[in-house]
Amino acid sequence: MAKLAFLGLGVMGYPIAGHLAAAGHTVTVYNRTTAKAEAWAGKHGGGFAPTPREAAADAEIVFTCVGNDDDLRSVVLGDDGALAGMTSGALLVDHTTASATVARELADAAGAKGIGFVDAPVSGGQAGAEGGQLAIMCGGAQGDYDRAAAVMGAYAKATERFGDVGAGQLTKMVNQVCIAGIVQGISEGLMLALEAGLDAKQVAKLVSQGAGGSWQLTNRADTMVDGHFDHGFAVNWMRKDLGIALEQAKEIGVTMPVAALVDQFYGDVQNLGGGRWDTSSLIQRLRVLRGKEI
Repeated sequence: MAKLAFLGLGVMGYPIAGHLAAAGHTVTVYNRTTAKAEAWAGKHGGGFAPTPREAAADAEIVFTCVGNDDDLRSVVLGDDGALAGMTSGALLVDHTTASATVARELADAAGAKGIGFVDAPVSGGQAGAEGGQLAIMCGGAQGDYDRAAAVMGAYAKATERFGDVGAGQLTKMVNQVCIAGIVQGISEGLMLALEAGLDAKQVAKLVSQGAGGSWQLTNRADTMVDGHFDHGFAVNWMRKDLGIALEQAKEIGVTMPVAALVDQFYGDVQNLGGGRWDTSSLIQRLRVLRGKEI
C-alpha cells in the first residue's frame, strides 16, 4: 500500500480518491473548498490538508484532477504547489483533461526535482468514476506508467500508455472529438425518428444492437428523447475540451470541420442556458430550431 495525495475533489476526483482509500492506500486530499476535503476525509477515513504542498508532503504518488490548464498550474507550481512538497523519486499523475503543452511543461518542472510525471486523462464520466470503471489514456516514461497503472487499477477498467508525456492528452482529444460527432449524429437521428412518428426509444434500442450502436446511444437516447439533461458531462467542459483539440489540430495542420461545427452547436446550447446540461443536450438545440422545445 502506498502513501498518496489527491488534489481536486470534483465529480470525478471525489469518487476516484475514495476508491484509492478503499483499496487500502493512505490518502491525503486537497480541495479548493476545504469543507469538501474535510467531508471526504470524514467519509473515507483519510486526511486532508489546506494546501497542495502540505497534502503532497512525503507522498509517493500525487494525483491531480482539476478543471483546466491554469487550475492545474495553480495546484502543482508555486510555493504552495504540490511540487514544493514532493521529494525526489515521487510520481505526479494528472487526471485533468488539459493540453499536451501543459503536460510537458509540468513534466519538465517535475523532472528538474527528480519527480516522474504521467498525463492520464480519463473517460467514463461521473458514473465511471463512481463505479471504478474508467478508461485511462496515459503518456509518460514506461517505468512511471507502470508504477501509476498498478495503483490506478483501483478505479480503472482499462489503462494504456500511448507514448511519452503529452500522448495521454492527445488521445483524450481524439476521444472528445469522437463523442462530439457521435452525439450530434444521434441527435439528428432521434429527431428524424420523432418527426416521422416513430417511437424514438424503441428505434434507439434496436439501432444500438447494430452497426449504429455506441455508448452514447445506449446510455443517453432515453434521456435525450425525454429532454432530461441534468446529469453527466457538462457542455461547458466539453467546449473547453473541444477548444483544446481544435487548437492542437490547428498547430499540426489537421482539419476537423465536424468538430468545429459541433463546437459551435454547443455554443448555441450555452446560449439557451444549457452550460451545465449534459453533452447529449445537442438535441435540445434541434428542438428549439423546430419550435418544439421540451
